[in-house]
Amino acid sequence: MAIGERIRFFRNLKGMTQKYLGMQVGFPEKTADIRMAQYESGSRTPKADLTNNIANVFGISTSALTVPDIDNYNGLMHTLFTLEDLYGFRIDKLDNEICIRLDKGMGTNYLKMFDMFSAWQEQAEKLKNGEITKEEYDNWRYNYYKQ
Repeated sequence: MAIGERIRFFRNLKGMTQKYLGMQVGFPEKTADIRMAQYESGSRTPKADLTNNIANVFGISTSALTVPDIDNYNGLMHTLFTLEDLYGFRIDKLDNEICIRLDKGMGTNYLKMFDMFSAWQEQAEKLKNGEITKEEYDNWRYNYYKQ
């Protein structure tokens, strides 16, 4: 997910206008909404200091804006939080194991994710049962969108 989409997500979540957010991070009132619109649309990418300022205005970790950054555990967690926001992933416990589940209340997102996860689980089960090789499993995963 692009940083602009995350900025828009959190801005809407906090009930802020683009102009208000822009002014809070130091842009002049005259151009604050235009500048924020550029970042949210992806026509410009905020530098690290601006990203930090925006995160501070929202009261969130900078990592929540810069997903996916899965090169560290903090980035991975914020990626998972983003998946929760967008696709209804939920953390749960099943048979005393922590698991991620799909929220049926997410409508079409749930149905699409259910189909994709079902296909993934089917391939993982085939690997587990020795019906396909690790190479075949990896080939399926890395070419998923081509199928």
